[in-house]
Amino acid sequence: MGEEIPNGDTKVVLKRKITLFNGVGIIIGTIIGSGIFISPTGVFIYTESVAASLIIWLACGLLSTLGALCYAELGTSITRSGGDYAYIYTAFGPLPAFLRIWIALLIIRPTTQAIVALTFGHYVVKPFFPECDPPQDAVKLLAAVCLCVLTAINCISVRWTMRIQDVFTSSKLLALVIIIIAGLYYIFIGHTENFQKPFEGKYDAGSIALAFYSGLFAFGGWNYLNFVTEELQDPYKNLPRAIWIAMPMVTIIYVMANLAYFAVVSKMEMMSNPAVAAVFGDRLFGSWSWVIPVFVALSTFGGVNGVLFTSARLFATGAQEGHMPAFFSLFHIERQTPIPSLFFTCVISLLMLTTSNVFDLINYFSQTLWLSVGVSVVGMLWLRRAKPNIPRPIKVNIIIPYVFLIAIGCLVIIPAITNPRDTGIGIAIMLSGIPVYYLCVKWKNKPESYHVFSGCILRFMQRLCSCVYVEAAEKMTS
Repeated sequence: MGEEIPNGDTKVVLKRKITLFNGVGIIIGTIIGSGIFISPTGVFIYTESVAASLIIWLACGLLSTLGALCYAELGTSITRSGGDYAYIYTAFGPLPAFLRIWIALLIIRPTTQAIVALTFGHYVVKPFFPECDPPQDAVKLLAAVCLCVLTAINCISVRWTMRIQDVFTSSKLLALVIIIIAGLYYIFIGHTENFQKPFEGKYDAGSIALAFYSGLFAFGGWNYLNFVTEELQDPYKNLPRAIWIAMPMVTIIYVMANLAYFAVVSKMEMMSNPAVAAVFGDRLFGSWSWVIPVFVALSTFGGVNGVLFTSARLFATGAQEGHMPAFFSLFHIERQTPIPSLFFTCVISLLMLTTSNVFDLINYFSQTLWLSVGVSVVGMLWLRRAKPNIPRPIKVNIIIPYVFLIAIGCLVIIPAITNPRDTGIGIAIMLSGIPVYYLCVKWKNKPESYHVFSGCILRFMQRLCSCVYVEAAEKMTS
């Protein structure tokens, strides 16, 4: 169904079919992922305290809720696609927006894909090494195979990609239900020995900040909640309601899962093995212990698939805006898949597999990620002053963004003091985008040789991948 518009084209109008209940389900399904099967160890490593870990999980849920409310205002006042990239572009112009997509290209997206792929590797290998740590080379090799296979599937068919996503999404929910029910039953029959002296641990600021990084990684996805507004019934009322209902539910699920882990898995086992759900299964399910690693592996496989799918299209959008090389916007003629973007994303992710330590990777990219989130929320406050008359269907209380920014400031500044090396690397990579921006984007009167060279690369990629250039439906303007 469509309606005629003056130029004779047909405009497709999406029906608002998503109810408040549907919206809550979408939010929960988006956020709950592989993080809850790997992050509990990361939080506990840095706190060494059961009580502090549980408090951090609660605080991560609160912080993510505040962030989701801020992004609800951003997403309904800045309706263009692109997430943080679009918000920063609108508030601060093209250079900061380019730096956001630059760090997404080189740090955030590849590292996220590597983390989830390594989680897949850990859970596939762990059942074969129940009494010791699995070989790290085997974990990395399986992670690489996972990335390459899913990249190939994403290149071949969008339909296959979506089927993988639909099938494997149910695996994570089933695994969590089994873990929570079994763990709570274990507590109710009197096994509380792991909860003795719960507040013993480390409480220095640097360790707490790194523990938050692991916890917040499991809540990843809250900043995409506003994407459902176009199809949500009464969105300006139901979106904040959905956030207030769904985020506490996710937080409760995560806290209950961690209670189950702590009841069954000892502190030493928790600190020595990132595949905590596999250890949990070994302790409780005996010969059926393989069930948990299988479901978690399927869940993480689907997680890698989802990140690959969205990453490639983010870079394609950047290319259409002139902020990325033109070959990123090439799509296969028949399959309509962004093959060059997928291939590049896969290669950069494979380079991240030089380490199999998931928590080092989480710490490496989290600081950069939260810095960009903070800039987006600062942009929201700036637009309230600079453009007070733009429509704001959702406007959060001013206290919410300020509390959120204070928390982000701690998350960014404290690790910069305690771990300056990773901070320096992240800042250097981000700043390296400035000369790239001025040379490749801002500089309009480039010599003919540049255009000849870039044209040759574009034509080569077109022939190699059987792709065509896709124009953006609507260009961004600051």
